[in-house]
Amino acid sequence: MARLILLNKPFQVLSQFSDREREGAEHDGERRQTLADYLRAPGFKAAGRLDYDSEGLLLLTNDGRLQQQIANPASKTWKTYWVQVEGVPDEAALQCLRAGIELKDGLTRPAKARLIDEPEGLWPRHPPIRQRRDLADQWLEIKIREGRNRQVRRMTAAVGYPTLRLVRAAIADWTLEGLACGQWRQLDVHMPRKR
Repeated sequence: MARLILLNKPFQVLSQFSDREREGAEHDGERRQTLADYLRAPGFKAAGRLDYDSEGLLLLTNDGRLQQQIANPASKTWKTYWVQVEGVPDEAALQCLRAGIELKDGLTRPAKARLIDEPEGLWPRHPPIRQRRDLADQWLEIKIREGRNRQVRRMTAAVGYPTLRLVRAAIADWTLEGLACGQWRQLDVHMPRKR
């Protein structure tokens, strides 16, 4: 039986159990936090990544098939993000997101995008985002079925609304519900047998 860990990854935590880039080398500044600061899970690996400066749902599993099923772009698994952007996107910007955005690495698949209120129960970010008094901000819900590097941030920037805060709320049917920042829970997942 496959096991799955749902972790609400905090801001500025690496999506891995060690900071390979800084191990064995001298670096200025503090050590970066990793998953090991939040849980011990020998044999578990992240199913996909979540950027250092993004927050929210990260899935880890001890099963290679399940990891591949979740992370492989060919599976077209929907991922839901709550995105706080600088400015208030108009309908034309939302339509561009929905149609697909031309990025340096090609056209994105069509996304689902809509304006939302600040998500209920959202934890404070540490450190908080910098607010600009002369410019409003807005929350969006964006759903995508691919996972290019920093894709959501690049998409919002391409339509003129830079991302201030990015929280992954769901991957397929797995959600953040009931998980405070830094908390996790483990589930058993029944994988169909290969024929």
